[in-house]
Amino acid sequence: MQIARAGNPGGTTAIWVRDRLDGLWRDEDFADWYPRDGRPGLSPAQLATVCVLQFLLGLSDRQAAEAVRCRIDFKYAMAMELGRSRVPPQCAGRLS
Repeated sequence: MQIARAGNPGGTTAIWVRDRLDGLWRDEDFADWYPRDGRPGLSPAQLATVCVLQFLLGLSDRQAAEAVRCRIDFKYAMAMELGRSRVPPQCAGRLS
């Protein structure tokens, strides 16, 4: 995402995480942790990424959810589309 780099020419922790850890985990890596017949939720790989960012940046659950909603570098790190800006409220508590 060129927008993330243009808006943060010096880079950010989130950009660093994506550039170095991209592909380290995939949704399939977490398949055994989730029921096959449950309702779809957030991508487990995206949740893992935001948990790493939350830890590295010392964010609360609320701050992490807000960063996912508002920060382009977080969207880049999580491979999210820019138009997807909302973390479902039922998932916000699972970001820690």
